[in-house]
Order: sequence, then structure tokens, then C-alpha cells
Amino acid sequence: MLLVPGWWWRRGPVGVGVGAGLAAGVCGAGFVLLEAGSRAGALVVLVVLGPFYGVRAARRTARLWPAAGGMSGADRAAVVAAVRRGRTLADPRLAPCVVAYATGLRRAAEEDRPRRRVVVAVTVLAVVLAGYDTLNGAAGELTASWLIVGLCLADLLWWPRSRARLLSRADRAAASARRLTGGS
Repeated sequence: MLLVPGWWWRRGPVGVGVGAGLAAGVCGAGFVLLEAGSRAGALVVLVVLGPFYGVRAARRTARLWPAAGGMSGADRAAVVAAVRRGRTLADPRLAPCVVAYATGLRRAAEEDRPRRRVVVAVTVLAVVLAGYDTLNGAAGELTASWLIVGLCLADLLWWPRSRARLLSRADRAAASARRLTGGS
């Protein structure tokens, strides 16, 4: 939910799940193809990881922002864009949706906090494996290993600041929406 852009919300929670599943499946399959050179392995990862992650993402977004299912695609996209930018929506009927989406973002961020230790452990392991692949691995293994290290480091160094800015903008948009509806 934290990474899904506003324009993608036009498709609703199921569309978010399809997009997230497709992205996870393609990225995972790409890593398998790069590292192992196995088209069959890449296809298996795409077919297994894509739907698994897609269903998980759709269920999580529907749980964190249940009102999204009853909104039009344009309204969902407008609410998400306003919250992500920290802006006020002129349409007072969408104000409760702004508050609900901002609350969902905050809950998603809180649920992700305990997973930070896992990311640190995976990053350490990825650095060790990338070092090993640098000395002993093939070019594909080396490339895939250092790409994983880069992604893990981005998750550790870039994402916390970006998430804090996103949540700050969401709080600003929610406060503005509450003022628009008289504090409800």
C-alpha cells in the first residue's frame, strides 16, 4: 500500500494486487533468469510468486483501506494522489476517504516496522553472498548478488526517509480533510 502510486488505484484493490503481483513476479523471474539462466525456473517464479504476492497485496490493501472497494476509480486515484502529496481535496464528500486512506498508510507503516530486523539480517547475508560470488561466482550470479545488495541498502537507507515524508504528507492531508468536514 505504501508503494502503490495514485494512478494505479484507478483499478481498485484487486487491480493493485494484480499490479503488485505482476511486478513481484517479473522482478523475481528476472533475478532467476539473470542468476541461473533458467527460463523454466524464471517461469515457475513468475507463476508462483506473482499470484501469491498479488493476492497478499490485494488482501492487505482491502484490509487497510476497506472504503476503496466502494469508490470509483477516479475518486480513489484523486484521494491517493492528494494524500501522497499532502494536499487538500476540494470535494468535501471525499474528505472521510482521505482520512481513511491516510490512516491505512500509517497502519501499513506500523505493521512493517518489526520487519526491519529481517531486512538488516538479509542485507548482511546478501553482502556476504555477494562477496563470495565476487570471488567464485559466474557473471550472472555476481550481478544478481550485487543488485540484491543494492536493493537491500536502498530499503535500509532511502526508504525510511521516504516513508517518513509520505506519512508526514498523509497526516497533513488528513488534518486538512478533518478541517474541511468540521473535525469529524
